[in-house]
Amino acid sequence: MMRMGGVWQNWGRSEKVRPQAVEYPRTAEAVQRSVVAAGARGLRVKAIGASHSFTGIAVAPGVLLELAYLSGLVSVDADRSYVTLLAGTRLHQIPQLLAPYGLAMENLGDIDSQSISGAISTGTHGTGTRFGGIATQVVGVTLVTADGEVLVVNEQENTELLPAAALGLGALGVIVDVTVRCVPAFVLHAIEQPESLEHVLDEIDARVAATDHFEFYWFPHTDRAMTKTNTRLPADAPQHPLPRIGKWVDDVLVGTALHQVACSLTHLAPSTAPAINRLSVKLWGDREFTDSSASVFATTRSVRFREMEYALPIENVRAAFEAVQALVRERRWRISFPVEVRFTQGDELWMSTAHGRASGYIAVHRYWRDDPAEYFDAVEQIMTEFGGRPHWGKMHTLDASVLRERYPRFDDFVAVRDRLDPDRMFHNPYLERVLGE
Repeated sequence: MMRMGGVWQNWGRSEKVRPQAVEYPRTAEAVQRSVVAAGARGLRVKAIGASHSFTGIAVAPGVLLELAYLSGLVSVDADRSYVTLLAGTRLHQIPQLLAPYGLAMENLGDIDSQSISGAISTGTHGTGTRFGGIATQVVGVTLVTADGEVLVVNEQENTELLPAAALGLGALGVIVDVTVRCVPAFVLHAIEQPESLEHVLDEIDARVAATDHFEFYWFPHTDRAMTKTNTRLPADAPQHPLPRIGKWVDDVLVGTALHQVACSLTHLAPSTAPAINRLSVKLWGDREFTDSSASVFATTRSVRFREMEYALPIENVRAAFEAVQALVRERRWRISFPVEVRFTQGDELWMSTAHGRASGYIAVHRYWRDDPAEYFDAVEQIMTEFGGRPHWGKMHTLDASVLRERYPRFDDFVAVRDRLDPDRMFHNPYLERVLGE
């Protein structure tokens, strides 16, 4: 199905484009037809999932492939706990698809609106130093390449390409299905509470090492950290989920409605940010519960924002975080959104931000109506000085000349790109900047 292009924009309203055409493929064969037809017309192709990336990675000036209808469960290999999903399947749909088989995703991020193909292609991750990002769970992908052919990459076919294709930035082809290695279903015991920021920083190495999943948020202009500690338990462990009314108060009333009011107010009157942040620390968090893993990992994020996130060598996290603190203080900025800090295991995926090193992630946010440029540019300078690599789906300014130095397998990835897409059918301005022409 093809429609003439209207204006597409991403969730954070940081990117927009008017595609020449929009198509809604429902099968791999339909994707093939779209790619071949676009090539015959001399048009480039980009597939999109949930449009949740803040960068221009999914911008499609030519043909935009909307994968919402390419969704659902393809197959389950129960012996190996391998599950194949169509590319457009949203992360929040996966738990229900896996439940009949007693399986779960090994780890997830804190937002579950993305598609599985978009999540792996941008390096989406959660937290926990014994776990990698979502792409590390990938054991196979099926791509439609620039010549319209289907390329299977898994443990039996084209295996040498898996470290590139599992996190391919959308540069190698259009993903039509993804096979992930799942784990037996489990529950999480969650403790969310405000703590002294200084105390958290003093104990950060021990906390991260001792906990399955640990992260914290810092509201600028306060001395408190909002910590999240999740401990994995067997599926048959007693569950004590949040009461429905209490969850609604925390996630909808406070986390969405009141936070929206706070962001709108600080947008109009930035001087109110310190007082509002101090109030937010008192209202948010401070709860304990046990629930299914996916219900604990994901949180509701309805207030629109823009984000930049950098992955750092884990040993540099505290120093980089304290540099951001000092920056906000010295510039006298008024920042309403919290700074988020998470951690992951190192991996061997060529374009993974955690390639070859255990990593800590520092993410900064601005309300979508606030101009993030000055804040993000200054934070980016700090992150690059501490060896940072930018999240592919979150705002940054680095280009191929800098990124090549930060990724040991950068040229290997570009060589695969050159082989699979010599005419750059799947490129756009963002990919030209980060990978080179």
